[in-house]
Amino acid sequence: MKRVFLLVCLATATLITKAQTSTNTPVETKPVEVIQLKETSYDFGKIQQGRPVTHNFELVNLGKEPLMLENVQASCGCTTPEWSKDAIQPGATSVIKVGYNAAAEGQFAKTITITYNNHQFKTINITGNVFKGPATSAPVNASLSLLKNN
Repeated sequence: MKRVFLLVCLATATLITKAQTSTNTPVETKPVEVIQLKETSYDFGKIQQGRPVTHNFELVNLGKEPLMLENVQASCGCTTPEWSKDAIQPGATSVIKVGYNAAAEGQFAKTITITYNNHQFKTINITGNVFKGPATSAPVNASLSLLKNN
């Protein structure tokens, strides 16, 4: 009889403990998505070396409150983002202009991180292939050396 009573007490204590931990566990809520990017990546294709290029990434504030872009940071110094520091009103659009300095020859893939509304993040990407351009702006005319100055 003592064993049965001990087992019942042990089972009751276990159930009470499980019930308390399941009701006291906070439920994590995912923040509501308030920013929508029309595109998250852009391929510049082939770019001539020494010719900087830009692309505008358009975004929309889907939230009910003004949206603040806290920071927009590129993964390297060859990529320069420009954005408005003003609040984006609900339903309004804004543009992040991303420039790439095509100084180095070869393929590239760069990441730009957008920080907004209390440290939420979005990432956009640019890619492309930089090819070596001609050494001069125009081909050298060999017949120029045949001309005489009078």
